[in-house]
Amino acid sequence: MQGPQNGSTLPRLVEIMQRLLAPDGCPWDREQSLQTLRPYVLEEAHEVVDAIDRGSPEHLREELGDLLLQIVFQSELARVQGWFGPDDVVSAICDKMVRRHPHVFGDEQATTSAEVLHRWEQLKAAEKKDRGALDGVPAALPALLRAQRVGEKAARFGFDWPDATGPRAKISEELAELDEAVASGDMAHASRELGDLLFSITSYARKLGIDAESSLRETLLRFGDRVAAIEKLAKDRPLESIPADELDRLWAEAKGRDAVGGVPIKKR
Repeated sequence: MQGPQNGSTLPRLVEIMQRLLAPDGCPWDREQSLQTLRPYVLEEAHEVVDAIDRGSPEHLREELGDLLLQIVFQSELARVQGWFGPDDVVSAICDKMVRRHPHVFGDEQATTSAEVLHRWEQLKAAEKKDRGALDGVPAALPALLRAQRVGEKAARFGFDWPDATGPRAKISEELAELDEAVASGDMAHASRELGDLLFSITSYARKLGIDAESSLRETLLRFGDRVAAIEKLAKDRPLESIPADELDRLWAEAKGRDAVGGVPIKKR
């Protein structure tokens, strides 16, 4: 049976979701809660990012639709609780966008992105006076992305290096401390030092204007593509059965085919 066909697409999606959640609707949908849907929100958001990274318009369209479904689904569950509904979600973000862009919808002037960001933070701080300086960075973000966002927040109140030489020196310092911790055999200490090192690396990336999360994702995509290429070159032989020197040769061949730098494989 087809769903409702009339009206614009967003109201249609809301109507479909309401039908699924009705007493005679879908048993699975009716069993869900905000908590049970939490992993799906994270998964769909990550799949949107994956589609962006892969440059696939069709994949991106599909994944954005899946993410939108999660937004409408949760909004309808919130409506049942008497909190808000999808219309309230859309209305609130519309109001925020107008309020946060007085240089477009009001009389203020802003000619650079830096001015826009500065004014955005001023308006945000005025609206959320009870928030701390680092609040607003979701704890559920991937740790590497969260580290970069925390660094950006800290930089806005002056807790930052003047240029990239500062975090680069900090990387060397933290790496030396990590080596000392590993040599001592204290893995709890080593774990803390590794965290400090990773945080310093994200700070260095930020000062260079590089998105650390995207950079690592690109490396992982290249790595995955190279391993897939090796599997083809290995002609169905299990990779764990291939000697280390042959694996290195196959890696070099795969690397040469796409002419992109990467991380060499070493058999363990």
